[in-house]
Amino acid sequence: MRIAYAPEADVMTIQLREGKPADSHDLAEGIIVHLSASGQPLEIEILDASKVVQKKGIEISMEALFSAA
Repeated sequence: MRIAYAPEADVMTIQLREGKPADSHDLAEGIIVHLSASGQPLEIEILDASKVVQKKGIEISMEALFSAA
């Protein structure tokens, strides 16, 4: 897993695995999951990240993510 933040665009990207995105779905306003052709989540993109994510409050539930896909 790799987490990157682009301050100039205020976008956080969470790369879960390598692959070429074939589809994407909005999980919530400004939160997009990119999926492989087989429907596996590849990446989560958070727009306006500074308004959504606080460093001290980050919690990731992989179980919840994979059960939703």
